[in-house]
Amino acid sequence: MSSETAEPTLRVMSLHALAYCERLFYLEEVEEIRVADEAVWAGRQLHAELDEPGDVVEMTLESAALGIRGRLDALRRRSGELYPVEHKRGRARRGAGGEPAAWESDAVQAAAYAMLLEEHAGRPVAEARIRYHRDGVTVRLPIAEAERAAVVRAVARARELARSPDRPRVTDDERKCVRCSLAPVCLPEESRFAEAEAHSSPAAERGTPGALAPGGAGAVRGAAAEALPSPVRLYPPDTERRSLHVVSHGARVGRSSDAFEVSEREGERTRIGAREVSDIVVHGHAQITTQALRLCAAEEIAVHFVAAGGAHVGVFSGGSSGVQRRIRQFRGLTDDAFAIGLARRLVMAKIEMQLRHVLRASRKDGAVRAGIEEPIEMLRGGLRRAAKAVDRTSLIGQEGSAARGYFGALAALVHPEAGDALRPRGRSRRPPEDRFNALLSFGYTLLYRDVLSAILRVGLEPGFGVLHQPRSAAFPLALDLTELFRVPVVDMAVLGAVNRRTFDPERDFVITGRQVWLSDAGRRAFIEVYERRKHEEYRHDVLGFSLSYARMMELEARLLEKEWSGEPGLFARFRIR
Repeated sequence: MSSETAEPTLRVMSLHALAYCERLFYLEEVEEIRVADEAVWAGRQLHAELDEPGDVVEMTLESAALGIRGRLDALRRRSGELYPVEHKRGRARRGAGGEPAAWESDAVQAAAYAMLLEEHAGRPVAEARIRYHRDGVTVRLPIAEAERAAVVRAVARARELARSPDRPRVTDDERKCVRCSLAPVCLPEESRFAEAEAHSSPAAERGTPGALAPGGAGAVRGAAAEALPSPVRLYPPDTERRSLHVVSHGARVGRSSDAFEVSEREGERTRIGAREVSDIVVHGHAQITTQALRLCAAEEIAVHFVAAGGAHVGVFSGGSSGVQRRIRQFRGLTDDAFAIGLARRLVMAKIEMQLRHVLRASRKDGAVRAGIEEPIEMLRGGLRRAAKAVDRTSLIGQEGSAARGYFGALAALVHPEAGDALRPRGRSRRPPEDRFNALLSFGYTLLYRDVLSAILRVGLEPGFGVLHQPRSAAFPLALDLTELFRVPVVDMAVLGAVNRRTFDPERDFVITGRQVWLSDAGRRAFIEVYERRKHEEYRHDVLGFSLSYARMMELEARLLEKEWSGEPGLFARFRIR
């Protein structure tokens, strides 16, 4: 076989992942998703601190015949015999009599290194050794026919998995997931929960017309499903990184080593480490340098450009996602009936949260509630009809009808002390015609940007959605997922801030004819409100654990991916209470 057509060699570390969990191997090696958590950093530190200068020789070896490559932790010679030593942070496995033994994944890895060393040295390698630092023991591993055959089988299985666009199923051994760095990507407990729920409540909503009752997500679960325990919490509650907004006219984002340096016109400079930044939002006439963009590409930090009027102009996103994720997405969403089922869930989730928001905000004022009974009935009717809709046209029609009722009710929810200047007059956009709508429009732009970033992190194609069709410069899938978060992240935050009189009608807005925009001061004030809201934690009413809305955006993108990856059932199920 020529070198041009030969398959690339596999990392020996990938065989370790394969023996531990085939899904872990697929995510890391095929889809190229890697997350350096605390355990990974600690492992790297261990290898950096090994201090045996007489023995340790780091050596990178590759074998086309074996189909593997890797770097030995240590190469040692004793009594004329060579053997590799592999270092592990954890404890050794214990046999029936308590004697230390190698874990299966460690044994495959060590045997692979021994076979590489054997080919490179041109002499037999009879054993490998594995040093377990947690309990201070060294396990000697004979390299016999069984160990060699295990490596050959692992390479063959790895090749087989790499040729498939489908992820392997979640491992049956739940204990392996607890310490896995890719648990927030794999979502194993959520997959198990969805599967158990499907078995307990076969009639649970899967995108079929009318299956989701107006009572909410919990209404479809059934008595048996209600008894299911919540999944184990493996998903982080909030993002460690934060968005960097550059608002000042003429400000510039540059690079200083592994950090961003924001320079203001007045001469003020602010330095922010790249690992503290989730994405950068360049507003208006602010700028970003090529050097900073290169750092963003290296760290997979999206850069969004937002016009002075609040419109999302475009996004720069470095890196590339695995083609397997997009193959699964295209394959799933070319089934129109399947896509419409997902679209129905989105529309019903949006309308139901609009209804709950209106009911919640008016529950303490009988006069207000009485004054919005007609909009409330419009929302309830839209929810019932959306449950029976069988095409996008009908769904979009019910969404629009419910929206008219919803925005008709919002004006009554603004507290009288907030003043008429901040009271909405229905929904207006392109341009917004009142201050409340100016806040909503800017908030929806920020939300769209966050959802788009989440979609890009997950590795989906944002141009291929389930409800929205391609139009203008907006990505349909980003518009789809935005529908889930309009009410809890933007609408509730705007109404709360207006009622608390956070915004000054004169200072924070600019009026040009019939157009109303946020001023620089208004944008700064709103960004603070929005970012604070985005990182508030909320208890997911189906999964049972709390996480920030920022995290929930990424979670919903991953749950959506599961819908066409063989693990459906949890997408668009959360609701505000």
